[in-house]
Amino acid sequence: SQPSTQRKCTQLELLAEIKAIHKDHNLKVYGSPRMTKELQARGWKCSENTVANIMRQHGIVAKPAGRFKPPKTTTVDKEAKYSPNLLENQQSDRFAKVLIADITYIPTKEGWLYLSVVIDLHSRLVVGHQCSGAMPAEIVTDALEAAVTQWDLPRGKSIFHSDRGSQYTSCKLRKLLGDHKFKQSMSAKGNCYDNATCESFFGSLKAELLPSCGYFASRELARKAIFEYIEGFYNTYRR
Repeated sequence: SQPSTQRKCTQLELLAEIKAIHKDHNLKVYGSPRMTKELQARGWKCSENTVANIMRQHGIVAKPAGRFKPPKTTTVDKEAKYSPNLLENQQSDRFAKVLIADITYIPTKEGWLYLSVVIDLHSRLVVGHQCSGAMPAEIVTDALEAAVTQWDLPRGKSIFHSDRGSQYTSCKLRKLLGDHKFKQSMSAKGNCYDNATCESFFGSLKAELLPSCGYFASRELARKAIFEYIEGFYNTYRR
């Protein structure tokens, strides 16, 4: 009948659009929920069930997470003085009110590449980031400097929250925070929930960016891929 023929043509067109979206390297991570939102944003009238069925029938699946063995990241300086946790009873109701910071590792054939990020808790944007083959204090100060410069963060208006790692208790970082009149905040020992925003971002980055073998061929390739992912995809386009 005419309605069934029309529906078939629509599904074929929808399939072509799904394949076109899936060809994009960054968008290969889209399963049916985000694929549906992307299609709807492009003007398609479709349900998630329809999209899921088409993807399943044609073997279109989201890119799986890479495999990697995590190293130990930050270490605690037992002699350092820790800042209090200022996030209790805080509402992140505006940009740059609360900045969350953390460090993770990216596996490469040359060894680990460490990534330091500063994330705005209100918008979930990665406002500052820095990569290094080691973890000196500069990896976190450079990420914060990038955030201040790129986003013109106002002096004295932000809480800077992190764990108790030695990079975050360093004199260099505390001087920088003082220069910008930011309030420093730290998670209590064993409290991982405060940094859930960073952990969520790191999980997405590793699942969506790592090659299928589980590591990059070099630190430089990883560095470029991370920059393109954050600036060209995560902050601007990812659903």
